[in-house]
Amino acid sequence: MIHIDGSKGEGGGQVLRTALSLSLVTGSPFTIRRIRAGRSKPGILKQHLTAIRAAATVGQAKTTGDALGSTELTFFPGALRGGHFKFAVGTAGSATLVFQTVLPALLAAPDASTATFEGGTHNPAAPPWEALSDAFLPVLRKMGADVDASIEARGFYPAGGGRFDVRVAPSALGALELIQRGELRSRRIAAIVSRIPEHVATREIDAVRRALDWDLRVEGVISTEPASPGSGNALIVTLEHANVTEVFTAFGERGKRAEAVARDVADEARSYLDAGAPVGPHLADQLIVPMLIGKGGRFTTSQPSGHLQTQLETVRAFVGDRVALERRGDGPGCDVVVDGLAIR
Repeated sequence: MIHIDGSKGEGGGQVLRTALSLSLVTGSPFTIRRIRAGRSKPGILKQHLTAIRAAATVGQAKTTGDALGSTELTFFPGALRGGHFKFAVGTAGSATLVFQTVLPALLAAPDASTATFEGGTHNPAAPPWEALSDAFLPVLRKMGADVDASIEARGFYPAGGGRFDVRVAPSALGALELIQRGELRSRRIAAIVSRIPEHVATREIDAVRRALDWDLRVEGVISTEPASPGSGNALIVTLEHANVTEVFTAFGERGKRAEAVARDVADEARSYLDAGAPVGPHLADQLIVPMLIGKGGRFTTSQPSGHLQTQLETVRAFVGDRVALERRGDGPGCDVVVDGLAIR
């Protein structure tokens, strides 16, 4: 039995989700205490409970402590299985994070799967749909993952109501080597609005261009979301290089000017461009578990975030020193080196 202190590092939900992912693919039971102790409202929330029950379904697991507000969980995984699944958060909690929790198990399962995920697809505390579809999944496909995903409706905080479908086939993942970005092929700005005037999106796109000193040749797209049940606004900058695509997002809020939203996303994109590393801080967290179930590899990222350090500590509880950080000279960048388990 592996014992995990959920208060370590950032003390958030990622400790729990990573433990669920690795328990499923390694067959190792675990107990986690002090779940989300670092958050203002500790314990299991609806999105975490959905992830737990999704993992238990895919892994035919037995659990104790899987209840709203619980700060302790024990998880005994069984045999992985494919099939047809539906996992609904029921709030604006992140459906994309539920998907990322069970994806390694679906890739390692003996049979193909289709699944529908419902909940939030665009909220500030999780990767939005575009980060999943344009940055994360393309890297996994390069590693050999047979996975497709399509969105039916975007769900913003606080209404939720997003929905997307995935198809996953059993896949043996190869090694990932992502050290250089390669040439910059495209820059795109997208302003997504639901029940919000389009002039807000126009102002956001114009403000991003000014902040990054981009001219009108940089594509700016306004997307309205009639299928979304609530109001919301996401502003997205996509940077496509030859070897990797990165996605940066800021969210509109009541009382926050469009220009302030644009400044937030422009600052993130500028930091990434200035750093020179191919993998941004958010994508870095997300690649480690898929690399572990495959043949490992190496990628270069900028200054390791606290979230990445927490991720590494959780991973080591299950697989020991199979993931390491190696500094690159005197600069802030580092390589993340993974010795994969080659599970399939």
